[in-house]
Amino acid sequence: MKLSFLVAAVPLIAGGCAATLPPEVIASGDLTATTATARPIHYHSPVVDYTHRIPVDPKPWRNQNDAQAPQGAES
Repeated sequence: MKLSFLVAAVPLIAGGCAATLPPEVIASGDLTATTATARPIHYHSPVVDYTHRIPVDPKPWRNQNDAQAPQGAES
C-alpha cells in the first residue's frame, strides 16, 4: 500500500467516526442588529509618488563607497 494513500485515507476514516457534525458556519439572519462599523474608504492612487527616472552611466564604485562610508576614524 502506498504511503500517500494511507495518509489520505486515515483522516477520512477518522472523520467518518465523528460523533457529532461540525457546527454550521453561517451569518446571522439579522445583520442590522450588529454594532460593527467600517472606516470610510479613501482612494489613494498607486502612481501618486511616481518619479520618472532614466538610465545613466555607472559611476566609479570607489567614489560611491567613499561617499557612503562612515565619517570617522579609519579602520
